[in-house]
Amino acid sequence: MSATESKAQPQPQPNAVAGVSMRDLLASCAAANAVSTPPRVPDPQAVERPAEHRKAA
Repeated sequence: MSATESKAQPQPQPNAVAGVSMRDLLASCAAANAVSTPPRVPDPQAVERPAEHRKAA
């Protein structure tokens, strides 16, 4: 084998992340999104008024 020949080694893919499955990656992104998103403000028209309590007889 000459010095210019390279051994057959697998070339890493440019966008590959070693050791992380796509399912785990997507799950971590969904979890980060859920944690970092503030809760929605309730719609004032959709909010029901609590029933008034009756006084005991």
